[in-house]
Amino acid sequence: MKIAVLGAGAWGTALAVAAATRHDTLLWTRDAQQAAAMQAARCNQRYLKGVPFPDGLQLGADRSAALAHAREGLTIIATPMAALREQLTGLDDDRAALWLCKGFEAGTGALGHEMAREIRPAASCGVLSGPSFAIEVARGQPTALVAASEDPALAALAVDAFHSDALRVYTSTDLVGVEVGGAVKNVLAIAVGLLDGIAAMPGVPGALPLPGLNARAALLTRGLAEMTRLGVALGARADTFMGLSGLGDLVLTATGALSRNRQIGLLLAQGRSLQQALAELGHVAEGVHSAAMVCDRARHVGVEMPICQAVVAVLQGGLSPGEAMKRLMARESRSEA
Repeated sequence: MKIAVLGAGAWGTALAVAAATRHDTLLWTRDAQQAAAMQAARCNQRYLKGVPFPDGLQLGADRSAALAHAREGLTIIATPMAALREQLTGLDDDRAALWLCKGFEAGTGALGHEMAREIRPAASCGVLSGPSFAIEVARGQPTALVAASEDPALAALAVDAFHSDALRVYTSTDLVGVEVGGAVKNVLAIAVGLLDGIAAMPGVPGALPLPGLNARAALLTRGLAEMTRLGVALGARADTFMGLSGLGDLVLTATGALSRNRQIGLLLAQGRSLQQALAELGHVAEGVHSAAMVCDRARHVGVEMPICQAVVAVLQGGLSPGEAMKRLMARESRSEA
């Protein structure tokens, strides 16, 4: 199979490395200098330093050539969410494509499949998602993903492309649920980072007790409930959120040390401004861009998401992390269901 991966960030590079061991794979970047540097080093020093490229992995900065390479194969869009619309717009109307980005589009609040229906209504599309740090996939460490598409043939093509001894790929027809899980878990990971950052602060005599592991478990559980409510309201199946793209991705992103969104929460709790935290991170944290859109979509469908709202308030400077925690704990008791 011929595969083109559009976008040479960490995740796109990792999947290209995984695919190139068995398939004719081309990794595209819009930056010709980056392509030349990766070709010379035979690795992506910027995003996946120390992970060598398979001999068969091709590199290039010519988008037309990359698309031509995979004309009869599989096209993977591995850009951040902010560039997904541009990449979809530039595809042939009959080309099937999967994307890797997770989030709601800033401004419109659209999920990836909603953009795809608007731009290419007749084309097959889908998302490859699940709990996955790029560096582990690139190193061949065991990982499980889900390929979601309303076109079963496209999901099956993703299995053929990536399923291996180290990378297990499941399929789903619940494109809405998989995308909502991937988007909302990033916001919830910021929330858990904020909580864990507060927990690591020195105690102040006379102040409220610092949160611990009990609080983290509660936040994850109630966050999963928020995610599920929004997904079902947008047309997803509730059981999807107990799978890889829901609970699985939430646990990894909210608790894993490699999580960019969790790191943003930790830095904010340590007193950094959002601008300082993003500069220190040096990479895209999709939860920062999606948080307000998550809450906007929830309001439009009448879904209450207090944890995500608290994250937005902290990101926008309306609440300190400690104030956000106190506000959530002060909410009235209600039925868990």
